[in-house]
Amino acid sequence: MPIHSLPPSKKQKLSSRPSNRSSELQTNVTTIAALESQLTAALAVSTSGNSGSGSLNPIADLYSIAANANISAEDTSKAIWALYRVWVLIIGSGRLNSSINEADSKIVKAWLRERLNEYVELLCGLLKNEEKIIRTSSLQILFSIQKHLSTSISAGSPEFHNTHFRKIVHALVFCPPSRQGNAENVEEPENLIDIDVLELFHSTWLGVYDDVRWFFLRQVGRVTILQKVDLKTHPYAPTNALSILEKLASSPSLPTSPDRLSTEGKWWVEEMGRKPPKVKKTKSRSTSEGAALESDEDEDENQDENKTGEEEDDWRKFFDEQDKDKDPKNSTKNVGIKGRKHTLTLHQSLHNISSHRAVFTHAWLSLLSKLSVPGSVEGTRNLAVRALNVMHRGVLPFMTRPVLVMDWVGACVDYGGTPGLLALNALFILMKEYNLDYPSFYTRLYAFLDRDLLHLKHRARFFRLAEVFLGSSHLPLTLLASFIKRLSVLSLSAPPSAIVIVIPFVWNLMKRHPGLMGMIHREWDEKHGAFEDPYVRVHPSDPLLTDALSSSLFELHAQVSHYHAPVSSMAKVYEGVFTKEEYKMEDFLDHGYGSLFEAEANRKIKKAPALNTELELMLSNSAQTAKGKKRKIELFTSLNVQGSGTTNEAKEWGKNGEQDKLEAAITGGFGGDIINELWQFEDRLNA
Repeated sequence: MPIHSLPPSKKQKLSSRPSNRSSELQTNVTTIAALESQLTAALAVSTSGNSGSGSLNPIADLYSIAANANISAEDTSKAIWALYRVWVLIIGSGRLNSSINEADSKIVKAWLRERLNEYVELLCGLLKNEEKIIRTSSLQILFSIQKHLSTSISAGSPEFHNTHFRKIVHALVFCPPSRQGNAENVEEPENLIDIDVLELFHSTWLGVYDDVRWFFLRQVGRVTILQKVDLKTHPYAPTNALSILEKLASSPSLPTSPDRLSTEGKWWVEEMGRKPPKVKKTKSRSTSEGAALESDEDEDENQDENKTGEEEDDWRKFFDEQDKDKDPKNSTKNVGIKGRKHTLTLHQSLHNISSHRAVFTHAWLSLLSKLSVPGSVEGTRNLAVRALNVMHRGVLPFMTRPVLVMDWVGACVDYGGTPGLLALNALFILMKEYNLDYPSFYTRLYAFLDRDLLHLKHRARFFRLAEVFLGSSHLPLTLLASFIKRLSVLSLSAPPSAIVIVIPFVWNLMKRHPGLMGMIHREWDEKHGAFEDPYVRVHPSDPLLTDALSSSLFELHAQVSHYHAPVSSMAKVYEGVFTKEEYKMEDFLDHGYGSLFEAEANRKIKKAPALNTELELMLSNSAQTAKGKKRKIELFTSLNVQGSGTTNEAKEWGKNGEQDKLEAAITGGFGGDIINELWQFEDRLNA
């Protein structure tokens, strides 16, 4: 009974290319079905033990149809699935691993391996097909064949078919072009892994099964280092490898305890889930290494393994280091299978926690050394940002020796901007949690305080990280004073949205370090002339030589006169008693001109100002009363009418009935336009 290894999936509609040759398409479908029937019958004859001629030559014909670039996507899908069903029967029959040494049997076995290699290469190319269903189906078939091949060689002891899996990793990292598709529409295809292939690979295999993850991480190191990838030939290989490892680091699935492997471990090749034998203490290193290398089933692969020898198994040297970290989470006690890690077989390594951490470490170190885009500095910066974004959470905690990334992270600081800040964050974690000695850390951080900092989009990220970096109570006041003074100077040319960040940031630092209070209470003798700021601006690279502690924060005091009311109100906090608690920086980091205007426009006013005067308008001249005239005169005479004498004279005109003089004076003086508009409005109502 064949092994069912493909996950269930919903049927998807294929979008075939338009063609008027319907008869030819029908012929392809009929031919595929006929060839599959012939091969199934031939394999059934061979399995039943009959001596009849069961030819497998139709495999080549079926492959030719699948590799034909001129057929529709639907026919391609039918052909590759028909080939898959045939190869499952062949692998299950044991023809590829037959122990018969007859000449004819060897010839047949070699021919079958050649046909299988052609089929696998076709599937690897189809990962870049223009049809999504073809791409996902090819990946599913590749991993299903991986399961069948591994099971077929696991009769004695659990094995993982490395030869086939290496081809899968090669296809995912290098993304060779597809033989299918319309080449006329693609001038220069980019060999980047498709999003749907990446998502399917991670959600179905890489992030789920421990054996797939372990062997993938091991192969990534080999593909990147041992085969010495030429970035000019394969410029997208580091990008593809980063996309996969970045996805894995974003949702870490590495085991952290032996119980996780023994009880909750998931294995794509179920034989790998068996409990491995214990390591014999008398077992020599050479013998165990030989057992670890004998994982491929054919002689050619064994020869390749022996040629590279110690070089391919370079990942084992990470196990020789003693774990000096005293953190219980990183303790090497109770790691499952015990013994010297470089003497473990592949099966035993899969059940060893340190082994998983080692291949993870080696994969990332191999990638970081190649992480660049030839001829594009901006492209290299973008790759560095992607790697640094997951470095502190998804990479460093799972490495055997996190300090090994120090050189690469230190080089990223030179990029400045966002990658530089993220690199400083990684360095800070290495210093704080892994005892890295990096004396120039705060010097490099101080260099980020330039004129452009408060105007850039990564401004909020800088202050988030700076709050962590400068939060220690063991930092010298001289160092902190330099940062505070520099931010105060930069605030003079900063936008309001940046000033409202600087003011609470400086306040929080002073609350944590009362020794800095002298910078806002600095007094000087006016007899000696104007105050000379001792802050030395000629040493911006060294925060310990600025003499900022003897200076004053008069730049922040100048913000009291800022044109924006919220800024001036916040700046006045330094004039009062220092009893206010620390600010929550998250309330100020995401402000911009839009948010400041919206906050001001929607601000609730406690006491509304008097902005209008009640005016009683008459509907008709005949309805005017003495009270209405009196109100009208009082309204008009309340204006300071130019050229009409004093307000008392205007009132006298109103009392004596000299209405014409009053109206002429009002309309001819200040406010005439307003009064005319009011009269016209009243006339329209009366009309």
